[in-house]
Amino acid sequence: MKPSKLSPLKREGQSYFSRLGRDLKVNRSVYIIAALCLSWYAVFCYAPMGGILVAFKNYKPIVGIWKSEWVGLRYFQQFFSSFYLVRLLRNTLLINLYDIIFGFPAPIILALLLNELTGTTYKRFVQTVTYLPYFISQVVICGILMSFLDSSGVITQVLSKLTGNQAVNLLTMPDYFRTIYVGSGIWQGVGFGSIIYLSALGAVDTQLLDAAAIDGCNRFGRIWHVTLPAILPTIVIMLILRLGNIMNVGFEKIILLYNPSTYETADVISSFVYRYGLLQGNYSYSTAVGLFNTVVNFGFLLIVNHVSKKITEISLW
Repeated sequence: MKPSKLSPLKREGQSYFSRLGRDLKVNRSVYIIAALCLSWYAVFCYAPMGGILVAFKNYKPIVGIWKSEWVGLRYFQQFFSSFYLVRLLRNTLLINLYDIIFGFPAPIILALLLNELTGTTYKRFVQTVTYLPYFISQVVICGILMSFLDSSGVITQVLSKLTGNQAVNLLTMPDYFRTIYVGSGIWQGVGFGSIIYLSALGAVDTQLLDAAAIDGCNRFGRIWHVTLPAILPTIVIMLILRLGNIMNVGFEKIILLYNPSTYETADVISSFVYRYGLLQGNYSYSTAVGLFNTVVNFGFLLIVNHVSKKITEISLW
């Protein structure tokens, strides 16, 4: 008689707890690793979610969250009637929209270009050069930008010579802030972002590429008809995740680069929350704004995932 191939949890004639105990004993190392991961998420991701109660209370640190006065939706109504609401939503959405249009394809294009290189040494050199900016501190990156974009900076002086205009500090001009923010972000993250696409390109069947070459496809044709369709699931998944953060703009870089003269185009929801929450001590108001931002992001994620599933049959779940 052949031994049963059922897992310990599916064997008949035993109680659930006895089967569970047997499975814990057999797969002890797996459960230990899973427990460590779940513990990390419980402590650092789920436990702090209790702090959203601050958005519905007149929070005072001296009395704590539970004893603070319950005010309901007061701070949400205050934000929706705020003079800055339209400006914050416009700036947040535009910066994210520009980043999606110009920043999202950049790692894909770089990965496709690197995949076409045949020289191993040169390919590694290019990868190293493009990866390095990602590992530089955000403070250092912003310091470099301030130095280069100052009225006496290298970039400003070059633009002044090319256009014939007077050299001015570009970071004090609202019209240029979004371009500077998105462009520097692409430069900093394009190399690191290409890693996942390079991994997907490594799984492309070379026989399909050879067959396309035999059929007369040039390099661009092979990329368009073979390579891109092969990595399309990866691209769609990454796009869904990116669109799920449509209302998120990292406040660290914003507050390091912006100033009152550029608030009109630079002030976003995250920087507004930082100023009102930490600098002015309006914890309940800033928490309400942050909660609104999170809910909108989650809604975008659900909608985009549903649309992608209908159109491409590719989705997160």
